[in-house]
Amino acid sequence: MTIASRDFRELRLEEISRDFGVLIALSKISLTVQRGEFIALLGPSGCGKSTALNCLAGLLPLTGGAIWLDEKRIDTLGPEGRGFGMVFQNYALFPHMSVRRNIGFGLQMQKRPRAEIAKRVEEALALVRLTGQGDKLPGQISGGQQQRVAIARAIVVEPPLVLMDEPLSNLDAKLRLEMRSEIRRIHGLLGCSTIYVTHDQDEALSLADRIVVLRDGQVRQIGAPETLYMRPASADVAEFMGYRNIIAAQASGNAAGLSVALAGGSLLGTAVDGAAGPVTVAIRPEDLTPSPDGPIAAEVITAEYRGRDFYGVARADDGTELYFRAFERVGPGARLRLAAPAERVLIYRADARR
Repeated sequence: MTIASRDFRELRLEEISRDFGVLIALSKISLTVQRGEFIALLGPSGCGKSTALNCLAGLLPLTGGAIWLDEKRIDTLGPEGRGFGMVFQNYALFPHMSVRRNIGFGLQMQKRPRAEIAKRVEEALALVRLTGQGDKLPGQISGGQQQRVAIARAIVVEPPLVLMDEPLSNLDAKLRLEMRSEIRRIHGLLGCSTIYVTHDQDEALSLADRIVVLRDGQVRQIGAPETLYMRPASADVAEFMGYRNIIAAQASGNAAGLSVALAGGSLLGTAVDGAAGPVTVAIRPEDLTPSPDGPIAAEVITAEYRGRDFYGVARADDGTELYFRAFERVGPGARLRLAAPAERVLIYRADARR
């Protein structure tokens, strides 16, 4: 295989901003991406992640800041001058062109020699495991295969950076899992950098070297997947990373050992940026489980079987609704005592959600 990424050291975003009139979609975002890194932009709808990707691609101009590829400032260039590969959510394939012609379109626009185009298209087909499909039209192949064509078209021009805008959102669950592995495999083979937009925390955790969590156009946290999973920096990041129990509570003690009164009981917790007084507590459902001497009494509202265990919602005696996991079958009306290990009960300042 000869397809590879164009050589570079780093991509730098320096306080990039994008306004739409009074709406601030991005506010002074700074990030440095090293060659070979896989970066996920993660956040809810409207947080600015797709706007950031479009600004990187040159599809939207910045209203502040700068983008650098090594020593070259590129935010003043159009999309074609940046040379990035782009994979869109809806694939954006030409329906009247064969798979082979779709993949080679960017090379044709670069006016590459016909023999070079043919050679590189065949290499790209092999890389995405579509050898033998080149003469078909997009409508004659599956959704997963169309996504592979879109990836092949992005990488065949040997870009330094591949931009992906929620590329798996139109696929079913089985295909999403398969394509996750394919995207990571291709990324590793090419040696390029990838910036990947998603609202799915599982995608971000499984694919990325680093995750950038965005909310309201601002960076809330940047870190390795393990860091964001185990120790979100704020309660709003925790909520987006799957800590479904976000509860106002009262803490006592000190940073060496805090106890929180919540849901009619008391739990030991771990201070992230909280202290004694009013706090916000974050607990994952999988960490809140039934225990014979658990401090929180609750009644099951609903529970669903997930294969090896049960996930459910219970109402504590003070009316607080809690998301929990049980290892044995439980049903509506069952009475439970719930507990969580202190290191998985994260404590934040009461105003730390924003």
